[in-house]
Amino acid sequence: MRFAELKAGMVFTAGSYTVSQQDIIDFATRYDPQWFHVDPVRAQASRWGGLIASGWMTCSIAMRLAVAAVLADSESIGSPGIESINWRNPLRPGDEVTLHVEVLDARLSRSGGVGVLRWRWRLVTQHGLEVLDLTSTSLFQLPAPDGQNQPSALP
Repeated sequence: MRFAELKAGMVFTAGSYTVSQQDIIDFATRYDPQWFHVDPVRAQASRWGGLIASGWMTCSIAMRLAVAAVLADSESIGSPGIESINWRNPLRPGDEVTLHVEVLDARLSRSGGVGVLRWRWRLVTQHGLEVLDLTSTSLFQLPAPDGQNQPSALP
C-alpha cells in the first residue's frame, strides 16, 4: 500500500501464518535459545505445558505479515521505534495467527517529505487468543512535488 492510502481509523486484516514446532525451535536455536523454546520435553513439564515461541519470533511473524500486506510496495524507509509491545498469551506449535492492523495516525512530518504512520498490530490465534499487541511508528519517504525523492528526514 502507498502511504496516501493509509488513513487514521482504518482497520484491516493483514494475513495469517501457521506456526510449526520446527519453526519455533529453529528460530529459538538461532536467536533466543531458552529451554522453553527449544526443549519440547522439558517445556512439557513446565508451567507452560509445552513448547512456546519466543516473543521475538511472534514479532517477526507480525512483521512478515505487515510487509506482505502493506510495506512491500510502499515508500517505507523504516521505523524510529516501538511505543509498546505486549505478549499477552504464548504462541504454540500448530497455532494459526492472523494480523489485525489499526491505523492510529497518519500525518506528514514537519518537513513534509516523510509520512509518519502510527499503528497498532494485534496477532490473534485461531482460538481468539491475542499473542501480540504492538504499537509502533513507521516512516515513508514521499516524493517531492516535482516527482524527485526528497532526502530522508526524521519527523
